[in-house]
Amino acid sequence: MQDILGNATTVQTAQDLQAVNDFIEGFLGYNQCIIAVLTAAETSQNGLVHIYAGLLWMLSETGDIPEAAQQHAQKAMAATGLNAREQLLLQTLTFWLQSDMAGVRQTLQTLLSQWPCDLVALKIHQYDDFNNGRFLEMLRVTELCHSAAASNAYFQGMRAFAFEQCHLFDHAEEAARQALALDPQEAWAQHALAHIMLTQGRIEEGVSFLSAHTQEWGRLTSFLYTHLWWHKALFHISLGQQDVALAIYDEHCWARDRTFSQDQAGAVSLLLRLELTGVAVGARWQDLGTYLVARQHDVSQPFLTLHYLYGLLRAHKPEGEFLLNAIRHEAARKKTSLHAAWHEVGVALADALAAHAQERYDAVLPLLDPVMGRIGQIGGSHAQRDLFEQIALDAMLRIGENSRAQQILETRRLIIPYDVPTNTALAGLYEQSGLSALAQEARGRWRDRRTVG
Repeated sequence: MQDILGNATTVQTAQDLQAVNDFIEGFLGYNQCIIAVLTAAETSQNGLVHIYAGLLWMLSETGDIPEAAQQHAQKAMAATGLNAREQLLLQTLTFWLQSDMAGVRQTLQTLLSQWPCDLVALKIHQYDDFNNGRFLEMLRVTELCHSAAASNAYFQGMRAFAFEQCHLFDHAEEAARQALALDPQEAWAQHALAHIMLTQGRIEEGVSFLSAHTQEWGRLTSFLYTHLWWHKALFHISLGQQDVALAIYDEHCWARDRTFSQDQAGAVSLLLRLELTGVAVGARWQDLGTYLVARQHDVSQPFLTLHYLYGLLRAHKPEGEFLLNAIRHEAARKKTSLHAAWHEVGVALADALAAHAQERYDAVLPLLDPVMGRIGQIGGSHAQRDLFEQIALDAMLRIGENSRAQQILETRRLIIPYDVPTNTALAGLYEQSGLSALAQEARGRWRDRRTVG
């Protein structure tokens, strides 16, 4: 039997084939049907079903190696008759269980060189590349699949996001539009376009584009559902519509799976961005911190961990200090795949975030400045990592480094000329500096924007 991508499988029953296809569609399309493979694996003897179930557990971002993933790998190994492609998928899972990500990537590249339509393999490769800041590699690996998969909407969505992370926006938009021409509901392509529009300052267009698709998002897994709403909230913040963005936080971004890593990080990010524009968020930090307590030992992904840390500290949870110590310990470990990210960048970022969360603003910049140029090493998108520059700006303004802040703010204004938070900060800065005419200009740039969208 073949899967929905046209790859030969060893499944023997319609039930197992449905589970395999549900995983593929769910993984590539962020569809909730992905969970069906776990139910199928409870009774299935098929090795591929167990491989996909194990991979799903590894993608759950629990902060450790899930025991369930180990069990599914063992059942897959015990199964007979796996074909060559499936054996490479099992090898991928095995390397991942051993935290050998170099082995994972090499195995996936071997697989893709022979089966370029295995977009699950491509997606896993891009997932690891993204989490470790290898954005050119995200793009390069799509070349292994391009000739065979160019007519696949999922592939074009993955290619679009890889182009976007490399700041190749024209190529990114072309790929995203191709994906949406093939499937207007291809959510990863919608996500790529949201990135493009934000980065290029196409704010009103971004609101309009995402608003036209919100009714489609209910079928999505928690991550992409909340993340697309997160992107929509950023557009509203730019327009000065903080009330709309706060409602999005309450009704969408923090309303799905409060135990999931990406939802937690997105909530921390959006709540802080709102605060940095002057929004009083009430008891939301305390509520968020309750769910972050379980992350007090999780140093598995630096980008996510740093968000957990900030949220815990803002909620005044003692687990925040526990996590900070865990980060320092991880940064000191030599033989781990994350050593460079933590040692060279992550630990300084962690200390800077702790200083900001604890209102020690004069300590923020000495910690941030040496590592800002290498911040991509911790993973996350450039739109997500922009939060760290916003934190730096906030510290500058609070300690009176107005000249430095002005340089950054005016540079940001070149990208989004009428951004309300940027121009609000500039107005205050120029007023403090005795430049009333420039302050008035800044205020005039955003007064009419609050009604847009």
